[in-house]
Amino acid sequence: MSKKLMRSGMIVSAMTLISRVLGLVRDVVIANLMGAGSSADVFFFANKIPNFLRRLFAEGAFAQAFVPVLTEYQEKHTPEATRELLSKVAGTLGLMVTLVTLFGVLGSPILSALFGGGWFLAWLNDEPNGAKFELASLMLKITFPYLWFITFTALAGSILNTRGRFAVSAFTPVFLNVAIIAAALYMAPNMARPEIGLAWGVFFGGVIQFLFQIPFLLREKALVKPSWGWQHPGVVKIRTLMLPALFGVSVSQINLLFDTFIASFLMTGSISWLYYSDRLLEFPLGLFGIAIATVILPALSRKHVNAEGAGFSRTLEWGIETILLLGLPAMFGLILLAKPMLMVLFMRGAFSEADVIMASYSLMAYGSGLLSFMLVKVLAPGYYSRQDTRTPVRYGVIAMVSNMGLNLVFAIPFGYVGLAIATSMSALLNAGLLYRGLHLAGIYRVGGQTLRFFIKAVVATLMMVLVLYYLTPPLSTWLQWQLAERAMALTGLIVTGALSYILSLLLLGIRPWKMKPGV
Repeated sequence: MSKKLMRSGMIVSAMTLISRVLGLVRDVVIANLMGAGSSADVFFFANKIPNFLRRLFAEGAFAQAFVPVLTEYQEKHTPEATRELLSKVAGTLGLMVTLVTLFGVLGSPILSALFGGGWFLAWLNDEPNGAKFELASLMLKITFPYLWFITFTALAGSILNTRGRFAVSAFTPVFLNVAIIAAALYMAPNMARPEIGLAWGVFFGGVIQFLFQIPFLLREKALVKPSWGWQHPGVVKIRTLMLPALFGVSVSQINLLFDTFIASFLMTGSISWLYYSDRLLEFPLGLFGIAIATVILPALSRKHVNAEGAGFSRTLEWGIETILLLGLPAMFGLILLAKPMLMVLFMRGAFSEADVIMASYSLMAYGSGLLSFMLVKVLAPGYYSRQDTRTPVRYGVIAMVSNMGLNLVFAIPFGYVGLAIATSMSALLNAGLLYRGLHLAGIYRVGGQTLRFFIKAVVATLMMVLVLYYLTPPLSTWLQWQLAERAMALTGLIVTGALSYILSLLLLGIRPWKMKPGV
């Protein structure tokens, strides 16, 4: 079990790495095409809303509720009963998402007014920013159907994950990035409004991801005819678990949407600066946090179903220690190298030096919360695998309300950077509450081994920080260099930082390859 879980984690991380690298290439192309101006603000806005709902209907709340129930059916029911469950889930979820998608397309002006309040008020008052509201309403009609395709893609991915086929679903996002890159290079430049070409890239990316999953479902004999099953026992269980999870697992996404709403009242570029910094945050978060959470959820679900309490605790402990091992250096690396990374990746074309400076502030603010974001991803499966969605929802409500209050507190003096600070602080609160709940329930408690591991990881990270602080050139030097020189310098710093961190770990007695998941 230990080797299988570690191998699955490595596979998901490798596939996610490919996807994230292409995601960065996509953002580089978009930054070159549109920079951080009005068009970029509107595109990121129109892309964010369906992506928020994707976390609700697709791999977020749905997966957290669906995977434990499907695992239970596969462990304790017949193959016929499992196929019936898949049929009922596909039909029920499919109808709901179809209705939501139709509303999103037809009601795009309502959504634009709801989440882009600043632009809507400008439109009502015939101010220049009112054009953003009209453009956002149009682009949402193109991007919103992405929700339909990605929901079924996530359903297929959840099925494959429970059967140990992690690579397929982890690789699938590559096609979205390829579609947007292709649209940015070949469609958008030939259009009067390039951002509309990018919106079509999102649409076609959803179609391709959906079609890619079908052959693998056929191979697993899991491709079923959808049928309505609202009262099917399995569906009742899933929707009972999913309804509270709709809110709990998507707290960070709700916070980001609230950030977008407030940012629509701020200076032009605020949404784009937050987007680019969030994208760099998502790289290590997806590569490590989400990948580890993806592989431990089915493992935790099996151990809960089979009443393996010690194995459950050890698997969760392995996830937390792995997050500490990878998240601490990634967090400080993002903060220390914020400006160089933004320069190397985005500073060309329409993305200026000023945009680098502005985006670096929000990246550092987001980066300070990276470890908290990762811990939330790993601690939440400790509840969902036990089919407990209500407890993390309570914590999610507290975190979200706190974030809204912090948004108002920090946005006044710090603008868009204050929004990133508030999001990171609410993630820390959420992670703390999730651990506290597991601790009080006796499900998982940090032991002496994990505390010693944490202290050693902190010491190794501090050694890396000292090395990077000493070797990193001043901003004026980075600005004088050409792109190739910047890229070489940044690569050298990342490699040197990683080597110093690994060497420090070894000197402190930590051997990452000896970490054992599961019991």
